[in-house]
Amino acid sequence: MDLKTFFTQNPRAALAFSGGVDSSYLLYAAKQYGCDVHAYFIKSAFQPQFELDDARRLAEQLNVPFTVAEFDALENPQVAANDALRCYYCKTTLFTQLRKLAAQDGCTLLMDGTNASDSFEGRPGMRALQELDVRSPLRECGLTKDDIRRLSREAGLFTSEKPSYACLATRIPTGTAITEDMLKKVEQGENVMFAMGFTDFRIRLFHGAAKIQLPENQFPMAIEKKTELNQALSPYFDGVLLDLTPRV
Repeated sequence: MDLKTFFTQNPRAALAFSGGVDSSYLLYAAKQYGCDVHAYFIKSAFQPQFELDDARRLAEQLNVPFTVAEFDALENPQVAANDALRCYYCKTTLFTQLRKLAAQDGCTLLMDGTNASDSFEGRPGMRALQELDVRSPLRECGLTKDDIRRLSREAGLFTSEKPSYACLATRIPTGTAITEDMLKKVEQGENVMFAMGFTDFRIRLFHGAAKIQLPENQFPMAIEKKTELNQALSPYFDGVLLDLTPRV
């Protein structure tokens, strides 16, 4: 099956739209193939503002109905506790609410941007999507991340080369209870680093300090800017550490 066939068979759908590479191409394809698609951005403390900005920008470019669905994932104590099944509890909570919202808007089919490169192993959030019958057209049609980037470039989407970005909750060590204040500090710290020219990195919270994970080719820049980095991140963290294992 290809996406044209999928959207011919499913002419109306709701999309959990993150603003990332995969869901952006899926939104574009749905529009191209005549699907009456409605994009929903799930806004919680786990999503940074720039993802919402990107999602809104593309939805406007494609002239697709766009709704910001504001849900508080931390209201669920199982999510806030941050054990190994946090992602399962989170996706179950958020997508259950999103399905209800989409149904109120007349959409019974709910999609996400999971692709054929995404592994289900060790990812409990994937199990939640299966249990909630969330469809993943990119995966069903065998489209890998490389395919999606290529097709996005051909379509002229500004998201084509956008780095992958996991939710902010992944920056907090498993077993450490998550607070909104922690997430805000990580988001603010990462915004500072983006502004300094770093890309495709992560700030992991480590006993109150920022542990920075970088691609190896950005290590020299981190050393060169170490004083600036320390000063810029000091309002948010107790210290700044560089993980010497390159991020790949």
